[in-house]
Amino acid sequence: MLRLTDLKLPLDHAPDDLEAAICERLQIDPADLVRSSVAKRGNDARRKSAIQLVYAVDVTLRDEAAVLARHQGDKDLRPTPDTAYRFPVRAPAGWCGPRPVVIGAGPCGLMAALILAQMGLKPIIIERGKAVRERTKDTWALWRRSVLTPESNVQFGEGGAGTFSDGKLYSRIKDPRHLGRKVLVEFVKAGAPDDILTEAHPHIGTFRLVTMVMSIRDTIEALGGEYRFGTRVDDFEIGEDATGQRRVTALHLSDGTVLPAMHVIVAVGHSARDTFQVLHDRGIHAEAKPFAIGVRIEHPQAWIDRARYGPSAGNKVLGPAAYAATYRATTGRSVYSFCMCPGGRVVAATSEEGRVVTNGMSQYSRAEFNANSGLVVDIDPARDYPGGPLAGIAFQRKWESLAFAAGGSDYHAPGQKVGDLVAGRASAGDFGSIVPSYQPGVRLTDLGQCLPDYVIASIREALPVFGRQIPGYDHPDVIMTGVETRTSSPVRFRRGADLQSVNTRGIYPAGEGAGYAGGILSAAVDGIKVAEALAVELLGSPA
Repeated sequence: MLRLTDLKLPLDHAPDDLEAAICERLQIDPADLVRSSVAKRGNDARRKSAIQLVYAVDVTLRDEAAVLARHQGDKDLRPTPDTAYRFPVRAPAGWCGPRPVVIGAGPCGLMAALILAQMGLKPIIIERGKAVRERTKDTWALWRRSVLTPESNVQFGEGGAGTFSDGKLYSRIKDPRHLGRKVLVEFVKAGAPDDILTEAHPHIGTFRLVTMVMSIRDTIEALGGEYRFGTRVDDFEIGEDATGQRRVTALHLSDGTVLPAMHVIVAVGHSARDTFQVLHDRGIHAEAKPFAIGVRIEHPQAWIDRARYGPSAGNKVLGPAAYAATYRATTGRSVYSFCMCPGGRVVAATSEEGRVVTNGMSQYSRAEFNANSGLVVDIDPARDYPGGPLAGIAFQRKWESLAFAAGGSDYHAPGQKVGDLVAGRASAGDFGSIVPSYQPGVRLTDLGQCLPDYVIASIREALPVFGRQIPGYDHPDVIMTGVETRTSSPVRFRRGADLQSVNTRGIYPAGEGAGYAGGILSAAVDGIKVAEALAVELLGSPA
């Protein structure tokens, strides 16, 4: 089988046109094409008047060797890659050795636990939050009634922060082993739509993620895994192994029990600040890392569709349009869009009382009126928050607390219209033509009260630049809601080539919270990698 990439057809092409284009491109007779299937589909919208669909297709031909020889040197034609997943090791039948522990049931922990279970290692999953159905009720309580449950919210609970997001399933990570494909295949088995296997920028949406997470839990439990919800890891017991090296030996849990544990995947997400503190206090090597802060910016989705797709805006094949924008300000800082959610809403995402945090979310349909995106500015530990590995947490908390106060101290968020921010004045009165989607609500004010001056200055400079790239982006009524602080973890727990902590055996820092991922797919892929490394350590390298 061969893979042909960068095959372009008009947006309105007929189904039969694809095979005709394959034959024309490969210079073969239609009778020589045995079968074809779409491996990936995206679009090229650089010319809005002539948008094209861009395909990668897998083809079976009567004489593939001859076609390859004829197109020697063509970078868009090569043997179809082998994307099948293969376990590096498996536990022998009836294996009853020490059970690995996974802390956290977000995308990283979920996939780590699934892989461990599929290898026969019967993991124990410790999740401080609730199961996803109960967690959803607690999350809605904040959005609808300003009632926060600190252990069950957008950040904490089964499915992790990714559950209440756009559910984007693409990443720019290098993936030579096609582990991302393994993730997508497992998601489809669990109920995700089949098109995530072929769309260039797949997404699921919150409601489908909820049922998918529950299905994966059922699979893990059927394979001998065990979940412990509503249980927080309060301490790590560190001892020495036979060679005198530091090693984790047990976990102290919030229910008062002590769980012996020699192999622990720490996949706690970017908001488990108390766990970061405990790890640091126990001497697990940590270091500050860069992240970004800013606002959520909202535009009518129809504006973004017209800006990206021109006369094809609203086409069902294209769906709601997304965008990406970046700018280097004279402040020396990068300003960029982050986690863009077409047809979505801005959501309350705090996990701590007395603080306001924003994030974006979409359903699978992406049918809400507004588009939203983070509009954020880079933060560097050496420049912006010196003071040790955990100083970024205090930095985030400062601005989240100020946002809580600026919003009225009741989990309303502070907001400002673009025209007012550019003019350097507070917003007041009516929202204008664009109504913010954040719940429990937005109070117009001056975002300068809850963001550093250099962040405001950088955003102010970037807005008209983005407005020239995306018509309507800097319209005076466009609404910005603050603050977006949880773009990524402010901490990295350094690990070695074996994916264990560089100074403590048995600790496997993983995913976004440990500083090794940035989104659902990359976190899930990292979960596979650490699960494999743990299994090899526990069972021995394959023969």
